[in-house]
Amino acid sequence: MASVTSAAEGYARRAFTVEEILRMQDAGIISEDENFELVEGEIVPMRPKYSAHERIKSEVAMALVRACPVELIVGFESSIFFSDNTFLEPDLCLYPRRLQSQDVRGPDILLAIEVAASTLAYDRGLKARLYARFGVRELWVIDANARLTWAHTGPTETGWTHVVEISPEELLTTPAVPGFSMNLAGA
Repeated sequence: MASVTSAAEGYARRAFTVEEILRMQDAGIISEDENFELVEGEIVPMRPKYSAHERIKSEVAMALVRACPVELIVGFESSIFFSDNTFLEPDLCLYPRRLQSQDVRGPDILLAIEVAASTLAYDRGLKARLYARFGVRELWVIDANARLTWAHTGPTETGWTHVVEISPEELLTTPAVPGFSMNLAGA
């Protein structure tokens, strides 16, 4: 029997698993070009990305790639399979080079980065809690419009123990990449 979730209005909805989504893609039911995430069994369509989002993502990606040690990979919108019914696609993430992207799990991710132009509440809310629950070590949520960053550390089952707001003029740093620093003021 198929599993269901309950929507806010109380009606049951069909819940999917990662395996079912992959089979639908293999069968051509879902195009690999479709942009969505699977959150606790529900398909969540992702909006098109606009210039502010793409500019910030590109600036951060270029800085990370330049500073990244050889033993790490910078993943770009990699599908991270957290459980049987949840996968997310962070804009950027850092994980050990020895892993294939399909084998990366929450604790393997040293840094996940979400850049938000129109999805800030979702990225700072539900998605941030999911990243924490699945053991991602550090999360940055960047407001592409205001150039503010919320750096999350200390993942727990229910959220993050530390969240720091970083202004565009302040330096972004991460223990995952010693010596890395940048600010978003000029991005």
